[in-house]
Amino acid sequence: MATAVQKITLSSSRDIPFNKLVLSQSNVRRVKAGVSIEELAESIARRGLIQSLHVRPVLDADGVETGMFEVPAGGRRYRALELLAKQKRLAKTAPVPCVVGDANSDILVDEVSLVENMERAPLHPLDQFRAFQAMRDKGMTEEAIAAAFFVGVNIVKQRLRLASISPTLLEIYAADGMTLEQLMAFTVSSDHARQEQVWDAIKDGWQKEPYHIRRMLTETTVRASDKRAVFVGIEAYEAAGGAVLRDLFQADDGGWLQDAALLDRLVTEKLKGVADEIAGEGWKWVEASLSFPYGHEHGLRALVGVTVDLTEEERATREALREEYDRLEAEYGEADELPDEIGARLGEIEQALNAFEQRPSIYDPAEIAIAGVFVSLDADGSLSVDRGYVRPEDERHVGTEGRDAAEVDGEVDQQAAPAVHRAVITIGGQPAEPEDDEEEGIKPLPERLVIELTAHRTLALRNAVAEHPDVAMTMLLHKLVSDTFRRTAPAGCLEARVNHIFFSAQSEELKESTPAREVAERHERWGDHVPADDQALWDWLSHLDDGTRLDLLAHCISFGVNALFERPNPYGSGLSQHGLDVRLAQADRLARAVGLDMATAGWKPTVGNYLGRVTKPRILEAVREGAGERAAGLIDHLKKGDMAKEAERLLADTGWLPEPLRLVDQDEPAMNGEGDEALPAFLDDDEALSDEEDEASHAVAAE
Repeated sequence: MATAVQKITLSSSRDIPFNKLVLSQSNVRRVKAGVSIEELAESIARRGLIQSLHVRPVLDADGVETGMFEVPAGGRRYRALELLAKQKRLAKTAPVPCVVGDANSDILVDEVSLVENMERAPLHPLDQFRAFQAMRDKGMTEEAIAAAFFVGVNIVKQRLRLASISPTLLEIYAADGMTLEQLMAFTVSSDHARQEQVWDAIKDGWQKEPYHIRRMLTETTVRASDKRAVFVGIEAYEAAGGAVLRDLFQADDGGWLQDAALLDRLVTEKLKGVADEIAGEGWKWVEASLSFPYGHEHGLRALVGVTVDLTEEERATREALREEYDRLEAEYGEADELPDEIGARLGEIEQALNAFEQRPSIYDPAEIAIAGVFVSLDADGSLSVDRGYVRPEDERHVGTEGRDAAEVDGEVDQQAAPAVHRAVITIGGQPAEPEDDEEEGIKPLPERLVIELTAHRTLALRNAVAEHPDVAMTMLLHKLVSDTFRRTAPAGCLEARVNHIFFSAQSEELKESTPAREVAERHERWGDHVPADDQALWDWLSHLDDGTRLDLLAHCISFGVNALFERPNPYGSGLSQHGLDVRLAQADRLARAVGLDMATAGWKPTVGNYLGRVTKPRILEAVREGAGERAAGLIDHLKKGDMAKEAERLLADTGWLPEPLRLVDQDEPAMNGEGDEALPAFLDDDEALSDEEDEASHAVAAE
């Protein structure tokens, strides 16, 4: 016969007046830990008693209940109630919810007290984060939450930030898949997709330290300590709509600026404002950039100015500042650490004294008219203005009698005198004037665009040369003959080699172009047969028939074709102007020899490779030349972005090419006595080398 399961009987509960309760001497909690009694009392005052006390009747010597009850479980709650009673906030006879145990139970009171504390499961941190978030979502402010739980507001902000991490990562943390320190590191980014991407990248690796996670998440941001951020100011950046993400769990040096593009725009605008102000002083040019390479002023003449003398008032101010600085330094010289206000004051005095020492110089107005200014940022984000540099081409010519050539018989030739002009301002090597200024007509093409276009042409030339072995042979023979008859001391045994020319600037579609694909396929076909061993290579070449040898020769020579435009260096290092003239003239000659047509080679004008990179007059000129006057008239009223898109559609199948991709007419006059053709019109303009884009506008001078 089955035995009946004995049912459990739970202890009864009832309200007992507080003055009938006493703290049991068997309560195991003796060491203070966790929330203080004072904070617990405030919590009870705010929310009431959430958990009942566990009590047992107190018996006299005869085993009879005395009407008093001891509290073996809930001692801290009892102490908190006792404190409230002492503060007159709780009546001594106030009923207290209690669970009453059996006074004659075999279970020791000590066991009850111990098990209450041992079996208590702590709240998982994630549950606390989510609880804070739920309260925030229901309308409680961060300050109210902090006050309710007697913690600082920053603690609440930290918990809320942790709760805002990607749900996927929170589930991984809940399943003990990552540590709390790792989870904290993910709070430096609010992008859930990026957080998950970083975790996927590191989860199976050995490098999972929090600092590595932070570095990966902030690699596209800008530190608040970056000189650009200091120059613009965090307030101005945020006022413009920029977001700053701060690490709430460790020192972050001001945080990270999320929108680098916005910051760069603000830097450019502020530099432009400074440059405009300096241009008002009468300088011929003002060049502004984040920084300039070492030696950027090489080859330029530095003007010698006269420092403005201090007024009596300024001298008195300077002396007063020096005296104050010396007094503070003597007073706190023995201190281990300066008070914050004293340190700040000493810094202010140093800056003021430096301003007296770095007073601007006065220059001759005639010199200012031919000179310029470099504006940049120091490492600490402060503005650096370096005035008074004259470029060689701006130097005034001096006559035989030591007078300016413009001065004739004691009078100034008004035609030769410098005219009033607006300073040419460049920011980071780019012109500061608006690109859509239609009043100034056709401007020279941006230099970087010319470089990219000539990269397309160079690659197409390589492909064409490889398909014309006869031209490749002529090209090689031309090189060998030039080296043989034009050099007095040829170096080495032969010194005939192909230098594989790489493109420092190129558009994104270059690698997907038809010439690029054909060159790569041809190279791969030859590579399957070329032996790696030197002797084996010689033997293999010796057994090839003449046609195959010519094809291979053409392929190898094609990698040395260089039809790239690059800025010549007037100071003797690198490519000279004459060298550039010869290179471009020979590239035209080579293009005619192989019959290269860039349109046939697959190049078409698009918004990305040309139309979106030039001015509106240039776009209209292209449409006018390629599709006719009527087509140009259809888009001349559009904004530049829309105009460029429509122009791409109108020119798609016209075969129109910009100047750098066209062949120079053979009938055009040569510009030197060696038979090399003149430069194209788009390059025959001094401003073409200085007025437009150039990522390395000063690197050449630095060399």
